[in-house]
Amino acid sequence: MQKFFLALILGSSLFTQAAIAQVATYPNHQIKIISPFATGGIADGFSRIIAQGLSEAFGQPVIVENKTGGGGNIGADFVAKSPPDGYTLIMGSIGTHAVNPYLVKSMPYDPFKDFVPVAFVLDAEGLLAVNPSVPVKNVSELISYIKANPGKVSYGSGGIGTASHLAGELFILTAKVDMTHIPYKGNALAITDLIGGQTQLMFATMPTILPYVKSDKLRGLAVTGATRDPSMPDLPSMSETLPGFDVKNWIGLFAPAGTPPVIVKKLNAEVGKIMQQPAVQKKLESEGAKYYAMSPEAFGAFQKKESVRWGKIIKSAGIKPE
Repeated sequence: MQKFFLALILGSSLFTQAAIAQVATYPNHQIKIISPFATGGIADGFSRIIAQGLSEAFGQPVIVENKTGGGGNIGADFVAKSPPDGYTLIMGSIGTHAVNPYLVKSMPYDPFKDFVPVAFVLDAEGLLAVNPSVPVKNVSELISYIKANPGKVSYGSGGIGTASHLAGELFILTAKVDMTHIPYKGNALAITDLIGGQTQLMFATMPTILPYVKSDKLRGLAVTGATRDPSMPDLPSMSETLPGFDVKNWIGLFAPAGTPPVIVKKLNAEVGKIMQQPAVQKKLESEGAKYYAMSPEAFGAFQKKESVRWGKIIKSAGIKPE
Protein backbone atom coordinates (compact mmCIF):
# COMPACT_ATOMS: atom_id res chain seq x y z
CA MET A 1 0.00 0.00 0.00
CA GLN A 2 2.87 2.37 0.85
CA LYS A 3 4.43 1.64 -2.55
CA PHE A 4 1.11 2.45 -4.20
CA PHE A 5 0.85 5.85 -2.50
CA LEU A 6 4.50 6.59 -3.20
CA ALA A 7 3.98 5.78 -6.87
CA LEU A 8 0.87 7.97 -6.90
CA ILE A 9 2.74 10.90 -5.36
CA LEU A 10 5.67 10.52 -7.75
CA GLY A 11 3.31 10.21 -10.71
CA SER A 12 1.44 13.33 -9.65
CA SER A 13 4.69 15.20 -9.21
CA LEU A 14 5.89 14.21 -12.67
CA PHE A 15 2.55 15.22 -14.16
CA THR A 16 2.77 18.61 -12.45
CA GLN A 17 6.33 19.14 -13.68
CA ALA A 18 5.29 18.21 -17.22
CA ALA A 19 2.37 20.64 -17.05
CA ILE A 20 4.64 23.43 -15.79
CA ALA A 21 7.14 22.71 -18.56
CA GLN A 22 4.34 22.76 -21.14
CA VAL A 23 3.19 26.20 -20.00
CA ALA A 24 6.75 27.54 -19.75
CA THR A 25 7.56 26.57 -23.35
CA TYR A 26 4.19 27.67 -24.82
CA PRO A 27 3.88 27.80 -27.73
CA ASN A 28 6.33 25.29 -29.16
CA HIS A 29 4.30 24.12 -32.16
CA GLN A 30 1.42 25.13 -34.42
CA ILE A 31 -1.65 26.94 -33.03
CA LYS A 32 -5.01 26.61 -34.75
CA ILE A 33 -7.77 29.24 -34.69
CA ILE A 34 -11.16 27.90 -35.69
CA SER A 35 -13.35 30.35 -37.59
CA PRO A 36 -16.91 29.00 -37.29
CA PHE A 37 -18.24 31.21 -40.06
CA ALA A 38 -17.74 31.41 -43.82
CA THR A 39 -14.80 33.16 -45.44
CA GLY A 40 -15.27 36.79 -46.36
CA GLY A 41 -16.96 37.81 -43.11
CA ILE A 42 -15.53 39.98 -40.37
CA ALA A 43 -14.91 37.03 -38.00
CA ASP A 44 -12.91 35.17 -40.63
CA GLY A 45 -11.00 38.28 -41.69
CA PHE A 46 -9.89 39.20 -38.18
CA SER A 47 -9.12 35.58 -37.35
CA ARG A 48 -6.46 35.82 -40.06
CA ILE A 49 -5.16 39.17 -38.79
CA ILE A 50 -4.83 37.71 -35.28
CA ALA A 51 -3.24 34.52 -36.64
CA GLN A 52 -0.60 36.45 -38.55
CA GLY A 53 0.17 38.67 -35.55
CA LEU A 54 0.48 35.74 -33.15
CA SER A 55 2.68 33.85 -35.58
CA GLU A 56 5.04 36.82 -35.78
CA ALA A 57 5.04 37.27 -32.00
CA PHE A 58 5.52 33.61 -31.08
CA GLY A 59 7.70 32.43 -33.95
CA GLN A 60 5.33 29.50 -34.49
CA PRO A 61 2.80 28.89 -37.27
CA VAL A 62 -0.75 30.00 -36.44
CA ILE A 63 -3.35 28.86 -38.96
CA VAL A 64 -7.06 29.57 -39.45
CA GLU A 65 -9.43 26.71 -40.20
CA ASN A 66 -13.06 27.28 -41.17
CA LYS A 67 -15.55 24.87 -39.58
CA THR A 68 -18.93 26.29 -40.51
CA GLY A 69 -22.55 25.33 -39.92
CA GLY A 70 -25.17 25.34 -37.20
CA GLY A 71 -24.92 29.08 -36.62
CA GLY A 72 -21.29 28.57 -35.60
CA ASN A 73 -22.08 25.67 -33.29
CA ILE A 74 -20.15 23.07 -35.30
CA GLY A 75 -16.87 24.93 -34.99
CA ALA A 76 -17.51 25.90 -31.37
CA ASP A 77 -18.31 22.31 -30.40
CA PHE A 78 -15.06 21.14 -32.00
CA VAL A 79 -13.05 23.57 -29.89
CA ALA A 80 -15.04 22.82 -26.71
CA LYS A 81 -13.95 19.17 -27.02
CA SER A 82 -10.31 19.96 -27.88
CA PRO A 83 -7.42 19.63 -25.40
CA PRO A 84 -7.17 22.68 -23.08
CA ASP A 85 -3.56 23.40 -23.95
CA GLY A 86 -3.78 26.70 -25.84
CA TYR A 87 -3.19 25.17 -29.26
CA THR A 88 -6.83 25.14 -30.43
CA LEU A 89 -8.79 28.39 -30.14
CA ILE A 90 -11.98 29.80 -31.63
CA MET A 91 -13.03 33.20 -32.87
CA GLY A 92 -16.36 33.18 -31.06
CA SER A 93 -19.19 35.61 -31.59
CA ILE A 94 -22.34 37.02 -30.04
CA GLY A 95 -24.06 33.96 -31.51
CA THR A 96 -21.76 31.11 -30.53
CA HIS A 97 -20.96 32.44 -27.05
CA ALA A 98 -24.00 34.43 -25.90
CA VAL A 99 -27.33 33.76 -27.61
CA ASN A 100 -27.35 30.38 -29.33
CA PRO A 101 -28.60 28.57 -26.19
CA TYR A 102 -31.80 30.64 -26.46
CA LEU A 103 -32.23 29.77 -30.14
CA VAL A 104 -31.00 26.18 -30.47
CA LYS A 105 -32.87 23.44 -28.63
CA SER A 106 -30.07 20.86 -28.54
CA MET A 107 -26.85 22.75 -27.86
CA PRO A 108 -23.78 20.48 -28.18
CA TYR A 109 -21.77 22.63 -25.76
CA ASP A 110 -22.16 25.20 -22.98
CA PRO A 111 -20.69 28.59 -24.02
CA PHE A 112 -19.79 29.38 -20.42
CA LYS A 113 -18.82 26.07 -18.80
CA ASP A 114 -16.93 24.66 -21.79
CA PHE A 115 -14.84 27.74 -22.61
CA VAL A 116 -12.61 30.33 -21.03
CA PRO A 117 -12.67 33.87 -22.50
CA VAL A 118 -9.27 34.86 -23.87
CA ALA A 119 -9.52 38.25 -25.57
CA PHE A 120 -12.17 40.62 -26.90
CA VAL A 121 -11.39 41.49 -30.52
CA LEU A 122 -14.00 43.97 -31.77
CA ASP A 123 -17.58 45.04 -32.09
CA ALA A 124 -18.78 46.06 -35.54
CA GLU A 125 -21.38 48.56 -36.65
CA GLY A 126 -24.25 47.16 -38.68
CA LEU A 127 -26.23 48.62 -41.56
CA LEU A 128 -29.87 48.14 -42.55
CA ALA A 129 -30.14 47.85 -46.33
CA VAL A 130 -33.05 47.13 -48.66
CA ASN A 131 -33.36 45.94 -52.23
CA PRO A 132 -33.87 49.02 -54.49
CA SER A 133 -37.25 47.64 -55.55
CA VAL A 134 -38.60 48.28 -52.04
CA PRO A 135 -40.26 51.73 -52.30
CA VAL A 136 -38.87 53.27 -49.11
CA LYS A 137 -36.22 55.87 -48.31
CA ASN A 138 -36.03 55.65 -44.50
CA VAL A 139 -36.86 53.44 -41.52
CA SER A 140 -40.27 55.02 -40.90
CA GLU A 141 -41.32 54.37 -44.48
CA LEU A 142 -40.03 50.79 -44.22
CA ILE A 143 -42.15 50.14 -41.13
CA SER A 144 -45.23 51.49 -42.88
CA TYR A 145 -44.48 49.39 -45.96
CA ILE A 146 -44.12 46.17 -43.95
CA LYS A 147 -47.33 46.86 -42.03
CA ALA A 148 -49.12 47.37 -45.33
CA ASN A 149 -47.76 44.01 -46.54
CA PRO A 150 -47.96 41.72 -43.48
CA GLY A 151 -46.13 38.42 -43.91
CA LYS A 152 -44.96 39.31 -47.43
CA VAL A 153 -41.60 40.86 -46.49
CA SER A 154 -38.60 38.66 -45.69
CA TYR A 155 -35.19 39.47 -44.31
CA GLY A 156 -32.03 37.46 -44.73
CA SER A 157 -29.32 36.82 -42.15
CA GLY A 158 -25.93 35.18 -41.91
CA GLY A 159 -27.49 32.38 -39.87
CA ILE A 160 -29.36 31.60 -36.66
CA GLY A 161 -27.96 33.59 -33.74
CA THR A 162 -25.86 35.98 -35.82
CA ALA A 163 -26.06 39.72 -35.23
CA SER A 164 -27.95 40.06 -38.53
CA HIS A 165 -30.60 37.67 -37.20
CA LEU A 166 -30.82 39.35 -33.81
CA ALA A 167 -31.14 42.81 -35.36
CA GLY A 168 -34.04 41.58 -37.47
CA GLU A 169 -35.82 40.11 -34.47
CA LEU A 170 -35.28 43.27 -32.42
CA PHE A 171 -36.69 45.28 -35.33
CA ILE A 172 -39.79 43.04 -35.46
CA LEU A 173 -40.26 43.43 -31.70
CA THR A 174 -39.75 47.19 -31.44
CA ALA A 175 -41.46 48.21 -34.70
CA LYS A 176 -44.28 45.68 -34.19
CA VAL A 177 -44.10 44.34 -37.74
CA ASP A 178 -44.56 40.91 -39.31
CA MET A 179 -41.59 39.61 -41.32
CA THR A 180 -40.18 36.23 -42.33
CA HIS A 181 -36.61 35.29 -41.38
CA ILE A 182 -34.50 33.50 -44.02
CA PRO A 183 -31.20 32.24 -42.52
CA TYR A 184 -28.19 31.61 -44.79
CA LYS A 185 -24.79 30.04 -44.31
CA GLY A 186 -22.97 33.35 -44.06
CA ASN A 187 -23.62 36.98 -44.96
CA ALA A 188 -22.24 36.66 -48.50
CA LEU A 189 -25.02 34.30 -49.61
CA ALA A 190 -27.66 36.39 -47.86
CA ILE A 191 -26.46 39.57 -49.58
CA THR A 192 -26.47 37.82 -52.97
CA ASP A 193 -30.15 36.92 -52.56
CA LEU A 194 -30.96 40.41 -51.28
CA ILE A 195 -29.45 41.93 -54.41
CA GLY A 196 -31.36 39.40 -56.49
CA GLY A 197 -34.65 40.30 -54.83
CA GLN A 198 -35.27 36.93 -53.16
CA THR A 199 -35.40 38.85 -49.85
CA GLN A 200 -36.29 42.49 -49.28
CA LEU A 201 -34.01 43.67 -46.50
CA MET A 202 -31.07 42.75 -44.31
CA PHE A 203 -29.07 43.90 -41.32
CA ALA A 204 -25.36 43.20 -41.91
CA THR A 205 -21.98 44.33 -40.64
CA MET A 206 -20.75 47.47 -42.37
CA PRO A 207 -17.77 46.00 -44.28
CA THR A 208 -19.80 43.16 -45.80
CA ILE A 209 -22.68 45.24 -47.14
CA LEU A 210 -21.42 48.82 -47.56
CA PRO A 211 -19.73 48.21 -50.95
CA TYR A 212 -23.10 47.20 -52.43
CA VAL A 213 -24.74 50.31 -51.01
CA LYS A 214 -22.03 52.51 -52.48
CA SER A 215 -22.48 50.85 -55.89
CA ASP A 216 -26.27 51.39 -55.70
CA LYS A 217 -27.01 47.67 -55.79
CA LEU A 218 -28.66 48.14 -52.38
CA ARG A 219 -30.14 51.11 -50.54
CA GLY A 220 -28.81 51.89 -47.05
CA LEU A 221 -31.36 53.18 -44.55
CA ALA A 222 -29.68 53.30 -41.12
CA VAL A 223 -26.84 52.06 -38.95
CA THR A 224 -27.77 49.63 -36.19
CA GLY A 225 -25.83 51.20 -33.32
CA ALA A 226 -27.30 53.60 -30.79
CA THR A 227 -25.64 56.61 -32.46
CA ARG A 228 -24.59 57.68 -35.94
CA ASP A 229 -21.32 56.29 -37.22
CA PRO A 230 -18.59 58.96 -37.65
CA SER A 231 -17.59 57.43 -40.99
CA MET A 232 -21.16 57.91 -42.32
CA PRO A 233 -22.55 60.93 -40.44
CA ASP A 234 -25.39 61.49 -42.93
CA LEU A 235 -26.85 58.04 -42.31
CA PRO A 236 -29.25 57.99 -39.32
CA SER A 237 -29.15 55.42 -36.55
CA MET A 238 -32.01 52.98 -36.00
CA SER A 239 -32.51 54.48 -32.53
CA GLU A 240 -33.60 57.80 -34.08
CA THR A 241 -36.77 56.04 -35.23
CA LEU A 242 -36.87 53.21 -32.66
CA PRO A 243 -35.48 54.50 -29.31
CA GLY A 244 -33.26 51.96 -27.58
CA PHE A 245 -32.41 50.02 -30.72
CA ASP A 246 -28.73 49.04 -30.49
CA VAL A 247 -27.17 46.01 -32.17
CA LYS A 248 -23.49 45.45 -32.79
CA ASN A 249 -21.78 42.26 -33.83
CA TRP A 250 -18.89 41.33 -31.54
CA ILE A 251 -16.24 38.67 -31.78
CA GLY A 252 -13.53 37.44 -29.46
CA LEU A 253 -11.06 34.66 -28.87
CA PHE A 254 -12.00 31.71 -26.62
CA ALA A 255 -10.15 28.57 -25.49
CA PRO A 256 -11.40 25.26 -24.09
CA ALA A 257 -12.21 25.31 -20.37
CA GLY A 258 -9.23 24.27 -18.29
CA THR A 259 -6.66 26.08 -20.41
CA PRO A 260 -3.93 27.28 -17.99
CA PRO A 261 -4.47 30.91 -16.89
CA VAL A 262 -0.85 31.75 -17.73
CA ILE A 263 -1.44 30.78 -21.36
CA VAL A 264 -4.74 32.69 -21.45
CA LYS A 265 -3.06 35.85 -20.14
CA LYS A 266 -0.19 35.47 -22.60
CA LEU A 267 -2.60 35.24 -25.51
CA ASN A 268 -4.67 38.15 -24.18
CA ALA A 269 -1.59 40.38 -24.01
CA GLU A 270 -0.49 39.54 -27.55
CA VAL A 271 -3.96 40.03 -29.04
CA GLY A 272 -4.09 43.45 -27.35
CA LYS A 273 -0.79 44.42 -29.01
CA ILE A 274 -2.02 43.25 -32.40
CA MET A 275 -5.33 45.09 -32.19
CA GLN A 276 -3.62 48.36 -31.24
CA GLN A 277 -1.22 48.36 -34.18
CA PRO A 278 -1.79 51.46 -36.37
CA ALA A 279 -2.58 49.38 -39.48
CA VAL A 280 -5.16 47.30 -37.60
CA GLN A 281 -6.71 50.39 -36.03
CA LYS A 282 -7.02 51.94 -39.49
CA LYS A 283 -8.73 48.78 -40.78
CA LEU A 284 -11.13 48.79 -37.82
CA GLU A 285 -12.07 52.41 -38.52
CA SER A 286 -12.65 51.73 -42.23
CA GLU A 287 -15.00 48.85 -41.36
CA GLY A 288 -17.03 50.60 -38.68
CA ALA A 289 -15.54 48.46 -35.92
CA LYS A 290 -13.90 49.19 -32.57
CA TYR A 291 -11.50 47.40 -30.24
CA TYR A 292 -11.66 47.76 -26.47
CA ALA A 293 -8.86 46.47 -24.26
CA MET A 294 -10.29 43.88 -21.86
CA SER A 295 -8.73 41.38 -19.50
CA PRO A 296 -9.99 37.80 -19.83
CA GLU A 297 -12.12 38.39 -16.74
CA ALA A 298 -13.63 41.61 -18.13
CA PHE A 299 -14.36 39.88 -21.43
CA GLY A 300 -16.11 37.08 -19.54
CA ALA A 301 -18.28 39.61 -17.68
CA PHE A 302 -19.13 41.30 -20.99
CA GLN A 303 -20.07 37.92 -22.50
CA LYS A 304 -22.48 37.17 -19.64
CA LYS A 305 -24.04 40.64 -19.78
CA GLU A 306 -24.70 40.25 -23.52
CA SER A 307 -26.23 36.81 -22.99
CA VAL A 308 -28.62 38.11 -20.33
CA ARG A 309 -29.61 41.13 -22.44
CA TRP A 310 -30.35 39.15 -25.58
CA GLY A 311 -32.01 36.34 -23.65
CA LYS A 312 -34.60 38.83 -22.42
CA ILE A 313 -35.13 40.23 -25.91
CA ILE A 314 -35.49 36.78 -27.48
CA LYS A 315 -38.02 35.70 -24.84
CA SER A 316 -39.97 38.96 -25.21
CA ALA A 317 -40.09 38.37 -28.97
CA GLY A 318 -41.57 34.93 -28.35
CA ILE A 319 -38.81 33.16 -30.28
CA LYS A 320 -38.72 29.44 -29.49
CA PRO A 321 -35.54 27.33 -29.72
CA GLU A 322 -35.41 25.23 -32.87
